[in-house]
Amino acid sequence: MKAITTQDQFNEVIGSEQSVIVKFYAGWCPDCTRMNMFIDPIIEEYSQYEWYEINRDDFPEIAEKYQVMGIPSLLIFKNGEKLAHLHSANAKSPEQVTEFLNAQA
Repeated sequence: MKAITTQDQFNEVIGSEQSVIVKFYAGWCPDCTRMNMFIDPIIEEYSQYEWYEINRDDFPEIAEKYQVMGIPSLLIFKNGEKLAHLHSANAKSPEQVTEFLNAQA
């Protein structure tokens, strides 16, 4: 998962013609740490997406713009548009994440 470190990079990433997944997280978030423990095989399985992560605390205005209220959240973007949003309450297990990704196919 590649880190997004600037607003310009975020805009460039989500503007891609290929679907991308952006994980919103924070360093203090235990559920984010838990997701990190199970996400790697999912990233490999869903390699049709480019995977990125952004620290919500560093970019609160981006989180607010895309209604990221809880973390971790996975958002799918293409051509600058948010296509899907897996909210934190439904992102607690690998099964929930893969179910969300399968629903996008």
